Amino acid sequence: MIRYPLLSRGATIGVTAPSSGLPDELHPLLKLACSRMENKGYRIAYGDTVWTQSKAKSAPARMRADEFNEMMRNQDVHAIIPPWGGELLIEILEALEFEHMSAKWILGYSDISLLLLAITLRTGIATAHGVNLIDMRGEYQDATTAMWQNVLSTEADGSIVQHSSTKYQKEWDHHDPSPCVFHLTEPTCWQSVTNREVRMEGRLLGGCVDVIRHLIGTPYGDVREFREQFVSGDPVIWYFENCELTTTDLRRSFVQMKLAGWFEQCSGILIGRSGANQAVNGYTAEDVYHDLTDELQVPIVYDIDCGHVPPQITLINGAYAKVHVEDGKGTIIQHFS
Repeated sequence: MIRYPLLSRGATIGVTAPSSGLPDELHPLLKLACSRMENKGYRIAYGDTVWTQSKAKSAPARMRADEFNEMMRNQDVHAIIPPWGGELLIEILEALEFEHMSAKWILGYSDISLLLLAITLRTGIATAHGVNLIDMRGEYQDATTAMWQNVLSTEADGSIVQHSSTKYQKEWDHHDPSPCVFHLTEPTCWQSVTNREVRMEGRLLGGCVDVIRHLIGTPYGDVREFREQFVSGDPVIWYFENCELTTTDLRRSFVQMKLAGWFEQCSGILIGRSGANQAVNGYTAEDVYHDLTDELQVPIVYDIDCGHVPPQITLINGAYAKVHVEDGKGTIIQHFS
């Protein structure tokens, strides 16, 4: 069975940096984000790692792992939200105390998604793929982003409905801050490879392709064992987003996942918008999706609200989801069962 944490009013949020921390000049952004959380009624417990950044990481791997392990053991910390992603979270995996992890929400994306997927696969604890803490610093949040609180406050055996956004942010403009952080200007359109209505259901698993692909062949990426042990063989809906990969690298990654058995009993695939997807010799992202559809014979929906082109829906690794996409709009119902 999947174990679902519950975010309650007045909860203490642990802020640690298992990947990247913040250099001195960016400390005010984190403090502002945390003050917004405190205004919502949460308490903040800072780790030392969030205040440092050197050589592509917040701190040495052992220090990052120890701090994360301590927050997972600490009963006074009710959820963990890192400031943002980074590059080298994978260094801490072998030092994590999976056998002692209690059920508390961990929320994030990008490099954090590698941590999220590894924890759910190894422990059966649901984890939350969604907004980073640093992006909560705005005076208010758009409706899609703001759903993270509702999702994480859903009780076990309950369900939560989320809809595709109305508009998305085409590119980051850090020199022109806005009250909402995100500049949502472009019409959102979820697209299916077949250009037809799509319905799919199954257990959600996924994250940023750039990093979660490195779980393949390790003790932290055994999807088959997860399905047998925690979800009674239920089918899987995979969700992915591409941060920096070219289309051929994306294609290689999907083929490797297929060869590793990740797509066995797959009922469908959701793929987020991307600012990457650089075509190689005319080979486009849409070509990648068509090739994968032909091979797997499952529905694929792309340009969904997930990843580095915000806003994004909060997707729960391990939750049983029902997805409906029609006329460019999408609905995802997640059941915490």
